[in-house]
Order: sequence, then C-alpha cells, then structure tokens
Amino acid sequence: MTVVQTLAHTIHEGPADGDSSGLICTGLSKSYWGVPVLKSVDITLRPGNVIGLIGENGAGKSTTSSIIAGIVEANGGSMTIDGVPYEPTRPSDALKNGVALIHQEIRMVPELSVAENIFIGRLPRRRGVIDRNRINDEAREYLELVGSQTDPRRPVAGLSIAAQQEIEIARALSREPKYIIFDEPSASLGQSETQHVFAQIAALRQRGVGIVYISHRLEEIKEVADTIVCLRDGALVGNWPASEITKDEMVKAMVGRDFVFSHRAPQPATSEIALSVTGLSKTGVFAGIDFDVHRGEIFGFAGLVGAGRTEVVRTIAGADVADAGEIKVHGEVVQIRNPRSGIDAGIAMVPEDRKGQGLNLDRTGAENITLPWEKKLSSAGIITKKKVTATANKLRDFLDIRGRLDIPVGSLSGGNQQKVLLAKWLVNEPKVLILDEPTRGVDVGAKMTIYETIRALAETGVGVIVVSSELEEVLGLSHRVLVMSGGLQRAILDRADATPEAVMALALSNVPKESPLESPIDGEAEYQTTIRTQEN
Repeated sequence: MTVVQTLAHTIHEGPADGDSSGLICTGLSKSYWGVPVLKSVDITLRPGNVIGLIGENGAGKSTTSSIIAGIVEANGGSMTIDGVPYEPTRPSDALKNGVALIHQEIRMVPELSVAENIFIGRLPRRRGVIDRNRINDEAREYLELVGSQTDPRRPVAGLSIAAQQEIEIARALSREPKYIIFDEPSASLGQSETQHVFAQIAALRQRGVGIVYISHRLEEIKEVADTIVCLRDGALVGNWPASEITKDEMVKAMVGRDFVFSHRAPQPATSEIALSVTGLSKTGVFAGIDFDVHRGEIFGFAGLVGAGRTEVVRTIAGADVADAGEIKVHGEVVQIRNPRSGIDAGIAMVPEDRKGQGLNLDRTGAENITLPWEKKLSSAGIITKKKVTATANKLRDFLDIRGRLDIPVGSLSGGNQQKVLLAKWLVNEPKVLILDEPTRGVDVGAKMTIYETIRALAETGVGVIVVSSELEEVLGLSHRVLVMSGGLQRAILDRADATPEAVMALALSNVPKESPLESPIDGEAEYQTTIRTQEN
C-alpha cells in the first residue's frame, strides 16, 4: 500500500466538532486601499486535523495564510489558539506560538550550507563558535524526515528546486510547530518526492499537529485533507468533508466551470518534423536520447524529479551543452551552444523557475514581454512605446492575462506571471516551444487558458514539448510521451498506450549500473568528491 493509499485510509478521522481546542479564525477580513481582498472568513483548525484550502489565484488563500502566519495583519476578525487570543504582528510571533508557514516561493541563502539555511537565525554555538557538527547532524535528521538525501554540508547554490523545497519543509519541521501551513509544497516536486511530504504529514497528524494544505493539485487535496475549504473572490464559498466532494465539484466551487481534459487535441495532420534529436548525451547527466517532434505535435516528457527531463530540454534550448548528439530543426542540422543559438534556430524555452530564470520582477509586464526582442520590434533601430504596448496588448488578449501590463510583473499573480513569460517567447514566433512545468503553482482557471494556448499553438504548426511532474497534465495534453528514468530514455508511448500505470511503471524502473545519472541533484557527485578530498 502506498503512502497516499495509507493516508486515504487514516486521514479522515478528524476530532469531534464540539472540541473547542485548536486554531480558530473568526471573521478574518483584509482590505488594501479600501479594496477588500478577504471578507469575513471563518476557519477552524483542530489538532491533528488537515484542512485542504482551495481557490483560484487571487481567491484569498495567500492572504488568509499570511494573516495566520503573522506576515499580514487583518483589518477585522479575531484568532485564538486553544481559547487564548492569538494576535501575531510578525512571523516571529507566529513561530513563538507554534505556527509555521512553508512558502510556495523558496526562500534560501544560496551561499550558505543546507544546515545553515535550516537553522538560520538560531545557529547553536559552542565556546562562541558555530557548532557545525551539531547543526549538520540535526539537519540530517530533519532532511531524512522529508525523504531528502541532500548532504547538509553542501551549499544550497546549485540545488534543484525540488531539493530546495525539501529543505524548506525541513526548516519548518525544525521549529517543532503545533500548526503548519503548507503553501503549494508539491508544486516543484514529482510523485515520489510528494509522497515523502504526504508521509511527513501523516506523521505530523499522528503527533497532533494541525495542518492547512494549499494546493492546485486537487487529487492531492482529496487524498490528504479531512476537510476541504474553498475561497472565491476573498469570500468563503463553503467547506466539505473530503470524502463527500468530487474533483469536478471542487472545480465548480472554485471557478464555476468544468475541468480541462474533457477532450484531447486532435492528432497533427502533417508528418513533417519540427525537431529531431539523435544520440543526445551529456556525461553524468543523460545519454542516448532519440526522438522526433512533428509540426503541430504536443510531445510530453514524463518521469520522476531527477530523471533528467529538464536537463535534456535545457540542452536542446542551449542553456546547457551536450557532449554528443545531433539536433535538427525543420530538417536542418543546428549547432546549439548557448541560448542565443537556440533562439536563432527557432527554439524557445519557458523555464521551470519563472522568477529565477524567466522574469525580471521589477520590470513591467510589457517590458518583460518585449525587451528581449527590441531588434525584431524596432524600425530603423527605433522601438516606440506604441509598438511595445500594441505587441504586449495583443498577447495579453490572446493569453487572457488579467491585470495591467504597465506595473511591475512581480505584483501579478503566479498564473498571470506564467502567462507573461509564455507571451515573452511567443513574440519571436518559435518553430519549437519547450515548456518546463508550465503550470507549476498556477490555479485551475489559469491552467485552462495555458492548455488552450498550447493546443492553439500546436494547431499553427509549432512543435511543442511539455515537461510536467503532473501526470494528468502530461497525459491529457500530449500526443506522445517520452518516459525517462535515471538519465535514460525508457520508452516513447503513443497516446493509446500512455496510461498512468504504464508511465509510472517505466518512470519507476530500476536504474542500471551504467546509468549516466549519478545523483538526482546536479553537481552532487562533484561536490561529494570535493568533500572527501577536504576530509582526507
């Protein structure tokens, strides 16, 4: 029985409603400049209870969690913990009262070690010097709780997003909290890593910890939660026992319309090849990758985090360099040594880490969309504000970007930021579009628009590659699916054969000794060699 199945059997036995203990929020309200963003929301979190908090981006989930965690002060309402008034004005107040928040956006100091990030601000000292043996040993224990094998001595810089998310969770657990808010903890994790999180939630629940679990992955919400609470436009829509509401009913409560995979895109009408990859290899990362993407085809990459999917597509786009192999675009061999050569070849990539690699959060939405393409948009070397605005507005309408494009993009919701990033790459009219985790941290409504856009682009003849840790997403979108495990290509499945069972069996297949992937974390092998050299 899997962790998820075990949770499904054990997690729905919440305490009796008459129990007055716990974290109780009554009439929480918040306004900014007179505009209400949260409207008299009631939430009761009992010890050992798991609440699944759902809603579109902008529904009020983040505001609610920020108030509970002491990041934002409410304009109205009250909170109590075990009957005692709870009025945090800063995160440290919340932590002192046993309330911890695990952020969706990872907050790490790259130059510090994993252990230092876990215990930052409270590093134990011995005779005035940081006790590194102690913090490394204790950090390793918390990392093991979330299933992480990351060496606590190594710097955070260079770790994958998934590995950093595990560290974020370990840091919260090190506080020994009574209540934890998980804000999209699995957004950057694959199924195996997500099950480690679920296992930890099950253990926390057994110890009487109350949990608020926020996620756009509705299957997770149903599996993990006792009670599901839905917000829409800052107001409480309702709450239900998790066993008594379906996924479709959750979607309708959130957005008032059905979910997205009622039909798949038709097979492309042409056999012309947009992208051909032969024998692509990168020492220690992946080897022997062979596939074609037809014009108009949506080609999916599936596999667990660390399988090598992102590394392959980054190499195709020029972010990394292959040691061997050949790439053709529209039948012509191309030499891709950097992102510029990839762009010149007609390959565009929307990266997984939109804030770290894709967007300048201090620039406006319009600037983010058009700045990389000033030469393309200019006339006689001059680019006018009118041209920038017209181009940005055209793509805003096409992608249904909600919000102004003349304000910093960092102020937009996660879903709208993702649409801005997608718009940025559509300006250049690519021949091949690579989307790495295109809907990570995006609400259901934004997902619908992104899926519709992907299908519409494919219908124009663009070859689309989708890398996703959400199995429903990659299977629901793709005409064919390439499955990777341990840096190797396991199979390419046609639509009829790409069942969840078939994909997961291949993704979980044993990694042979000759696998090029020495570690699920980039640079880990080299780092371990350095550590051993220093110790000797």
